[in-house]
Amino acid sequence: MLSLADTLSFYKRKDIQDAIISYSKDREVCVMYGLQNFGKRPDVLNYPRDIIELVKQNATSFHISEESWANPLKLSSELKRNQLDELRKGWDLVLDIDCPWLEYSAIAGSLIVQALKYNGIRSVSCKFSGNHGFHIGIPFEAFPERVKGNLTKDLFPEAPRVIAAYIKYFIREQLGSQILAKDSLLNLIKKTGKSKEELIKGGKFDPFSLLEIDTILIASRHLYRAPYSFNEKSGLISIPINPDKILEFNKDDAKPQNVKINDFVFLDRRNAIREEAKRLFVEAFDYDSRNQEKIEVEENIRAEGKTKRSYDDELQKAIPRDFFPPCIKNILSGLQDGKKRSLFILTNFLTCCGWNYEDIENILHEWNKRNGEKSEQLREVIIKGQVRYHKQKKKKVPPPNCRRTYEEFFVCKPDALCEKIKNPVQYAKRRAFFARKEAGEAEKKQGARLTEEQKEMRRKYREKLKKEREEKQQIKDNSKN
Repeated sequence: MLSLADTLSFYKRKDIQDAIISYSKDREVCVMYGLQNFGKRPDVLNYPRDIIELVKQNATSFHISEESWANPLKLSSELKRNQLDELRKGWDLVLDIDCPWLEYSAIAGSLIVQALKYNGIRSVSCKFSGNHGFHIGIPFEAFPERVKGNLTKDLFPEAPRVIAAYIKYFIREQLGSQILAKDSLLNLIKKTGKSKEELIKGGKFDPFSLLEIDTILIASRHLYRAPYSFNEKSGLISIPINPDKILEFNKDDAKPQNVKINDFVFLDRRNAIREEAKRLFVEAFDYDSRNQEKIEVEENIRAEGKTKRSYDDELQKAIPRDFFPPCIKNILSGLQDGKKRSLFILTNFLTCCGWNYEDIENILHEWNKRNGEKSEQLREVIIKGQVRYHKQKKKKVPPPNCRRTYEEFFVCKPDALCEKIKNPVQYAKRRAFFARKEAGEAEKKQGARLTEEQKEMRRKYREKLKKEREEKQQIKDNSKN
């Protein structure tokens, strides 16, 4: 338990006060009083003396928002999403490694830094959380201005969630290997108290059974412990460290009496180059789209197996293009972006709509010619390979659900029916079903209006056609003999 003497002796240092104030600029600040008592929100820190006055009132730590605001004091839990977007100036990426064992957190932190640098980012920074983990950060100044047509500043908390999930995927295999190189599975069981079943998923060691990188917990007005702030549980200080030497970190450096303002600045904006994080955003959002498509396909397969309505019955013939949903028609009219993903969508859609593989290949070749100049089109071998793959698989898999995937390359232009369906195939099948139903009803009505004489003439005509077909078949059979 921190005493007032402990906190006062540390926070009264002018260099510590100045550092915390510099990190708090344009940020929402929340003060903690001990382990469970939070101060008012929203709050700000403007002057060094604000810190010491709060500490005299038993404040123990300071937490700041990942987002920067035009006026943090205008924040409220009553604000709607568009109002928050208007207030938000930007946001920093702060990946929080949560793990009870510091040595595993260090391995994860080191791998995350390597992953970010591999994706072209140089302004990577790191700080010790003050207990068992590390925070890895990238300043907003390194981000692209827009992502998929949207202002990056408005993509909070979606973008950090997507990036965190991608980073987990990116480092998973190496993280597992390095942890097992440090400790055997048997040692991990003894050390962590976890069972073998908890550590092994799908026949392989799952490193994220031991640690977590926050994804779902990231939300608007998300806070993290400010640099040079106490951690109440450990009594240590959350200090910036060299991101390239996480594995060499020594907790003794975080003891209050040993803390110095060093050359490493967490979220150092001076070193950021605009758009240096563009590749990271592109890769992360592409991964998210592929992952989302996989989840949706699996859900669709399960749903197809559970229930079938009359308009979902096995098709006797291909559904005509007139019944295709707007998104598919827009794709077929030609694209600039999203061609490979659209190839996957079209192939799955057409197979589920009863088209044979020869016709599917033809329509894909026609579509490809509408995708701009020859240099902008997909190679023929890619189209043939996709059709061949589906042909060999012999399994009808629906395309991704509406609307997320289709909105990403601007082909989602919903009509009234789109609001009632979840998948483009459902749209086409429903349109075809009701068209057949209307045609059948019209034929019945027409038949009811025929006179007895007309009905007899129709019957004789049908018999005549049948007789002619039988005679032609007989001639063919005789010629073969």
